[in-house]
Amino acid sequence: MPTLFPIFLKLNKRRVLVVGAGNMGESKIAGLLDTGALIKVVARHASDAVSNWAANALIELELRGFATSDLEGAFLVVVATTSPVLNELIFSEAQRRQILCNVVDLPDECDFFYPAVVRRGDLQIAISTSGQSPSLAQRIRRRLEKQFGPAYGGWVKELGETRREILKSDLSPEQKRELLRSLANRSAFEAMVARASLAKEGVA
Repeated sequence: MPTLFPIFLKLNKRRVLVVGAGNMGESKIAGLLDTGALIKVVARHASDAVSNWAANALIELELRGFATSDLEGAFLVVVATTSPVLNELIFSEAQRRQILCNVVDLPDECDFFYPAVVRRGDLQIAISTSGQSPSLAQRIRRRLEKQFGPAYGGWVKELGETRREILKSDLSPEQKRELLRSLANRSAFEAMVARASLAKEGVA
């Protein structure tokens, strides 16, 4: 398999089709909910969670069989059915239409993979084994979650605010680069954690 190109994709207001709404489909849909994507789900049956998302207008749900016309206008498609024939049909049709496709648990029928992700606010660390061992990816994710605790979310937000102020300043380009580099280090992180701890104690 050629080397994968790792990217973080903006899906805001793009149409995403998910076929299947059982346990497999539910987990894949859950990963899409916060992206701003226009999510359409087609399935004969849906889990309680998927039904609740539809009831709250977070997704569009149609309880019926898949039709090739469902692919019209889709930016990408996720296939989470237990039917090999249907999986192959959707993947082939998506390929013909040049729509990115992921067939769950079938690496050979995927244009992209769902990585294991550590999320700390705007900080995201994605781990992929190119579909070879999702279990290993999850194991590495758990290790990274311990290494990069929840405090990193606040620090990244603070770094973003500070970066914008520095870029608007009258400092030279070299001074800006040096200052930004100095802020993104371990000691700066520890200082932020200490400030947050003192603030909490003050409130208490």
